Amino acid sequence: MTTDRWVVLGLSHPRAGWFSTLARWSTTAAIPVDFVKCVSPDEARARLSSGRAFSAVLIGGDVAGMDRDLIETARDAGAAAVVVGPVTDREWDDLGVAAVLPADFDRTALLSVLRECSRPIPRVAALPPSVPADNESAWRGRLIAVTGPGGTGASVTAMAVAQAFADEPSNNSMVLLADLALDADQGMLHDARQVMPGIQELVETHRVGRAPIEEVRSLAFEAAGRGYHLMLGLRRHRDWTAVRPHAFLSALDGLMRSYRFVVADTDSDIEGEELTGSIDVEDRNTMARATLMRADVVVVVGVPDTKGLHALSRTLRLAVSAGVPPERVVAVLTHAPRSPRQRAASVRALASLLGTDEAAAGIGNPVFLPHRSDVEASIRDGIRLPSQLGHTLHAELTRRLDEVPRRETGSGGIESAEPAAITPGSLGHWTEEVG
Repeated sequence: MTTDRWVVLGLSHPRAGWFSTLARWSTTAAIPVDFVKCVSPDEARARLSSGRAFSAVLIGGDVAGMDRDLIETARDAGAAAVVVGPVTDREWDDLGVAAVLPADFDRTALLSVLRECSRPIPRVAALPPSVPADNESAWRGRLIAVTGPGGTGASVTAMAVAQAFADEPSNNSMVLLADLALDADQGMLHDARQVMPGIQELVETHRVGRAPIEEVRSLAFEAAGRGYHLMLGLRRHRDWTAVRPHAFLSALDGLMRSYRFVVADTDSDIEGEELTGSIDVEDRNTMARATLMRADVVVVVGVPDTKGLHALSRTLRLAVSAGVPPERVVAVLTHAPRSPRQRAASVRALASLLGTDEAAAGIGNPVFLPHRSDVEASIRDGIRLPSQLGHTLHAELTRRLDEVPRRETGSGGIESAEPAAITPGSLGHWTEEVG
């Protein structure tokens, strides 16, 4: 006789009829289910992250806060997400829901869903493996991330890249410049008179479903005279708290379903919990971390002076150490001198700074973008940037995109480092004197 039982987490309004009914069945052993009640999404997330194994999570369909991130948290913990009425018009399959039950379900229907979608938990059990999300095989555009330390001209470089790709006749209205920085400046650089819709609205539409292409494109503005579309960024720095990780990944995927090329202007800070011990830092850097790891090519921008080369090398090392393959990284030096001797000196200095890092040393020579006095006038007057500004970089990016394969449409996040064995004695020892 098996002693396995299902361990089920429940999230609903306390007065929901099925909530109390399921608790009574569990208490009286009418069904082989251990039922744990939760009254808020935060409590459910905390229990799922506690290390205890759960078979499934039953979530009321009308619960506030029931979104993609909560369902993905359940899936990551190895628990099947089951929605319990009322019936709505949400696309539950796209959210990752395993099954839907009516609010008046009986014991037979519940056990049938649990047997089909989840696994019982032994009396002594380890945490079950996480259930990976299914990858879609639909067409996706290419993602180019542009980043760099502050003051290097990364935002203007992103504009030049988007304009250069949009100048190709085959890319008419199929290039998007997305402002994914915490301090979003693209709205100012494009003299956008409106502050919404933007990335916050895009993420919101992907919290509980997948937005159609027409809706995604309707949230972007046309950059007059430049040939590409613009997705405005956060309206205030603190608005990153509204961008949840899984919803943002789905939103980024929606952009790539809607455009042939997505040029993302993003931050260079990609530290996460594995480096800082803070989940808040990781959440704040969600857009930069996900974008750099999902990008087909990452453009890192710097300036060719002493401090600029040092900052550029530091950013390049950080990106490579986080998992960005060196062959996908393109270093760019803006405000570059025209003298071949001075350019060669910048190349040698950057190579010397990266020489101590074997992985980062595989990054090729930087692309030089010379200083142009007419760039500031173009931005001030709201007209096209000089075409020559992005031609050299466009050629290099086209070559890289032809050489590197498309990135997989997986989770898109930066994976934590693999666990490492601890050498005996390396952690010190306890003594009464120390105590």
